[in-house]
Amino acid sequence: SWAVHLLTASGAAFALLATLSVFDSDWTAAFAWLGAALFVDGIDGPLARRFAVEERVPWFDGAILDLVIDYATYVFIPALILARADIMPPLLAVPAAVAVAIVGAIYFADTRMKTADYGFRGFPAVWNAVVFVLVVFGPPPVIGAALIALFLVLTFTPVEFIHPFRVRKARPLTMAVTFAWGVFALLSVVWHLDPPPIVLIGLAITSAYLASIGAFLQAARRAAR
Repeated sequence: SWAVHLLTASGAAFALLATLSVFDSDWTAAFAWLGAALFVDGIDGPLARRFAVEERVPWFDGAILDLVIDYATYVFIPALILARADIMPPLLAVPAAVAVAIVGAIYFADTRMKTADYGFRGFPAVWNAVVFVLVVFGPPPVIGAALIALFLVLTFTPVEFIHPFRVRKARPLTMAVTFAWGVFALLSVVWHLDPPPIVLIGLAITSAYLASIGAFLQAARRAAR
């Protein structure tokens, strides 16, 4: 049980290393460390359930530990990158980063964020993925600002987003797409965030699927009623 908790806590080390990389404007290293934290976050939950850590160490709340680290790696550090990287209009960079940090904190405290099938209600504050995609694709700053605004608004809507490991509907396909996204993201980091077109195409397709499949399943469920 303590090994699982230490694995979760290792995300704090990755968050610190990512922050130091941001201060050096080393975006490749920053996203590499955030990627390591994302990998840990993807496996520590299943391990915690597998070994029933809540029953073995009932006085230690791993969920709180996980939320603290998730806020740092999913929201705060991506907001810091948003403020310092040239992906936003200069006058909007810091205000957008502040908005992301505040809205992300509000979302993490919303007890209604989870749906009945363990998906997410509203954009689930995965700003690490959004900012990563913006850095890799490097769209015009006005497009980057529009996308940030869109996801800020989606945070407060009833639109659903999928949890790739816990939502049962279309889970095999979603897990396969998630794995593919991870491969394309890793290749993008290996190519110092300037990957060849084939990687960009794969990253675009998998990103679009993961961003929209939750809303698609939600609409299909309502149409079937």
